[in-house]
Amino acid sequence: MELREREEQENDVVLLKKKKTKMKLIKERKREERKEKLKEEETEELLQDALDAFGRDIMLMILQNLKAHSVALTLLVSRAWNGVASSDTLWTPKTRIMKEDLCDHVWEFHFNEVVPEYWLNLNPYWKGTSPLMHRYFHEDGSQTADPGDKVWGGHECCYSIVTSVVGEGKIREHYVRINRCWPHMLVSRKKDWGWEMSNILYCYSSVPDGHRVGGTGHLLLCV
Repeated sequence: MELREREEQENDVVLLKKKKTKMKLIKERKREERKEKLKEEETEELLQDALDAFGRDIMLMILQNLKAHSVALTLLVSRAWNGVASSDTLWTPKTRIMKEDLCDHVWEFHFNEVVPEYWLNLNPYWKGTSPLMHRYFHEDGSQTADPGDKVWGGHECCYSIVTSVVGEGKIREHYVRINRCWPHMLVSRKKDWGWEMSNILYCYSSVPDGHRVGGTGHLLLCV
């Protein structure tokens, strides 16, 4: 009888140990599952689309602080991103040329075909006989050319930027003028997001410099 009771007690102890071991394994498995779930949630948060996370208004505020090249890249992310990144709120200020834009770039200059043949003959753009003519804008409001420029002639030049804005920041009129005696130039952006300024007589184009910070040019194909 005593032997039987002892065996039963030993069996109870074994069963209790097994039960504790099983409970321990269950707890450990649940703990691992919680860890995995947390890891998955963290990964999902990291992979979450920034537009979904922040919303349109905040993303517009963020994109307003980026250069034109960077904003143009976001057009390619998705249809939703394209809808935000193509907003007039973003691009209207970026099509407005400022003094620093003029001064930051070297400008190619050429006459248009409407000018007298004498001026076209002096222009390498049409003759293809030598490097293109260049113009340089300076912080003091002056403009210069390369030494030996046959069109330049050593005369003094100054420039001014004129912009008129209507309600909600919409630009009504925007142009650059070289001296008072020349027609003003309308400002536009090229496909590579470089600058172009032109009138009926001549045209200025920013020399591609996409390799430098704040540059424009061929390193990006805009859509």
